[in-house]
Amino acid sequence: MLRISKLTDYATVLMARLARQPEACVPASQLAEGCGLEAPTAAKVLKTLARSELVNSVRGVNGGYRLALAADEISVAAIVRVMEGPIALTECALEPGLCSHESSCSLRGNWQRIGLSVEDALERLSLADLARPVAPRIAIRTEAESHTAKEKLN
Repeated sequence: MLRISKLTDYATVLMARLARQPEACVPASQLAEGCGLEAPTAAKVLKTLARSELVNSVRGVNGGYRLALAADEISVAAIVRVMEGPIALTECALEPGLCSHESSCSLRGNWQRIGLSVEDALERLSLADLARPVAPRIAIRTEAESHTAKEKLN
């Protein structure tokens, strides 16, 4: 299973909450409570997002956090990069020399292609898209759908 870290998940939750209140400057404690997160965890994530300039931090009595850009200008890929680093599914997709099997592996180019597809999908999805509620669904592929997906990669 491919997964993002809990902190990246929390970052998207916090930023989606801010996207729903674009004009507000929301205190970290209020964001944490509204998102069901522990205050120290929310503060840690918000500081990381502020250092990366995805959110602005405002000090003072009426201080808090707000998005640095419009929600439709922030890609999910940007959030993932801030929290996780470069988007790659395998070490060999990042840069040459990170994998000891690199010289004998014929799959490196394919993993790079898959990684670029994932990154492109995350790049096309904006924070505004995330902030809009969508009913969850369980993705179960039939054998025919899996075959069609494989054909598209070729």
